[in-house]
Amino acid sequence: MAHSRASLPWIDVLTTALGPMIWGSTYIVTTELLPPDRPFTAALLRTLPAGLLLVLWCRRWPAWGDGVAWRRLLVLAALNIGVFQALLFVAAYRLPGGVAAVVGAVGPLVVMGLAWALDHRRPPAVALGAGAMGVLGMAALLLSPGARWDMVGVAAALAGTLCMAAGTFWSRRWQSDLPVLAFTGWQLLAGGAMLAPLAWGMDPPLPALTAHNVAGYLYLSLVGALLSYGLWFRGVARLPSVAVSSLLLLSPVTAVVLGWALLGQALRGLSLVGMVVVLASILAVQWAMSRPALSAGKL
Repeated sequence: MAHSRASLPWIDVLTTALGPMIWGSTYIVTTELLPPDRPFTAALLRTLPAGLLLVLWCRRWPAWGDGVAWRRLLVLAALNIGVFQALLFVAAYRLPGGVAAVVGAVGPLVVMGLAWALDHRRPPAVALGAGAMGVLGMAALLLSPGARWDMVGVAAALAGTLCMAAGTFWSRRWQSDLPVLAFTGWQLLAGGAMLAPLAWGMDPPLPALTAHNVAGYLYLSLVGALLSYGLWFRGVARLPSVAVSSLLLLSPVTAVVLGWALLGQALRGLSLVGMVVVLASILAVQWAMSRPALSAGKL
């Protein structure tokens, strides 16, 4: 039994890691399967149907008279889903995946800063160093001398990173009495509802959808939202927030591997070194946060 308890956190780490790895396919699905220039529609169709399915499946409701619980739910839905997904697809349509991913690599450092400032829990030096190493590794992995810097896209990627980092931190702090899947469904549903006015008012109408378009939207909703967010919020409830946030670096690594495997994009020496550095930084954070004194505090 002791062995089972010791191995359980690493099982949680591996299952939680599947979420960011699935999200790493967002860029290739967006560019290869979706109609162009409809970021808010893509975000809406990714989140709202998945939220409806989960809410109807779980049939668990937040306490209607609990105003604090509803306010927290709406704040988390905005940070994790509504605002984040809108900014994610704006960046996906305006930036090469590499530039957006380098901006997103600061997420673990943001979570560490929030934990330090608000909970007065200083992250271990190993975790701080590994977070900085992850940013450098991501730059080596993905940036090239000719990388295109669209400032609107960069601003969207940075704001989205801050939203996701804050959402990860506050989701760990504001755990709900609802089961994880039900709470995930309500966040997706509320976040999707927030996206509906943007999709209606700012995106052009959808064209006649091809089979590829339908497949792309179905994948983003069922796998890229329903499955991945369910795994993600399960991990947020069980693991320290700093450890969870470091797993977000797996998203751009997956995007690079998919680009190499499916689109023939080059992976040269410096990129391979960067990938090794990123993976090493993730493992270093997991190791630092798994030490007994720290895991007991759930930083």
